Amino acid sequence: MPHRNTRTGHPDQDAGHEVLAGVLRAHDGDLQVLLWQRAQEPHLDRWSLPGGRLAATEDVETSIRRQLAEKVDVHKLTHVEQLAVFSAPDRFPGQRVVATAFLGLVPADVDPEVPDDTRWHSVSALPGTAFDHERIVLAARDRLHAKLSYTNIGFALAPAEFTISELRRIYSAALGYQVSATNLQRVLSRRGVLEPTGRTVSAGPTGGRPPALFRFTSRDLQVTDPFAVFRPPSQD
Repeated sequence: MPHRNTRTGHPDQDAGHEVLAGVLRAHDGDLQVLLWQRAQEPHLDRWSLPGGRLAATEDVETSIRRQLAEKVDVHKLTHVEQLAVFSAPDRFPGQRVVATAFLGLVPADVDPEVPDDTRWHSVSALPGTAFDHERIVLAARDRLHAKLSYTNIGFALAPAEFTISELRRIYSAALGYQVSATNLQRVLSRRGVLEPTGRTVSAGPTGGRPPALFRFTSRDLQVTDPFAVFRPPSQD
């Protein structure tokens, strides 16, 4: 079980820089974020993004990857990118603390072991969060939404291999609205980011043609269509 010596998620009183991670996954039809519960004031019992103090010998990405691996057993993030710097003078009471926030993604078929005070929460129904952490979560969500439109970042949310129906559920959960499987396959195939594996899975109890398995052609982030935007279906 992951262990951490402190449960604050924030730097000591003399520290001025912290790193935080909005770790997201598309799971059970929902976009979820990883939060842990604070065990001391300020904001006792409120939910907090994982992270902590930036060590003198680390850059910010090294620091957040280390802290996620040590504290919440997230060793294999499929994607990490710097999100923004949050520097409002009053974001942390009693001291000036600047936060460098990251977006991290976990694939749908991975369920990291987490401490007892850590949970996955629906981004659409967040609990009471500490400090400006709700704002950071929503910024991470918005960044993901944008990149799903114009990059191949879906690779970071999907298993290594998947059916188009599985991929549709992942995109629908991440975007917050239902996506057409046919349109999704057409768009991603046209962009050259999907390829068939040549294998199928069982058709299941209803019979029919066995679904084909696909994979992303690259598991490195690529801009595929800089002007594309996924939009919800028309309500007309």
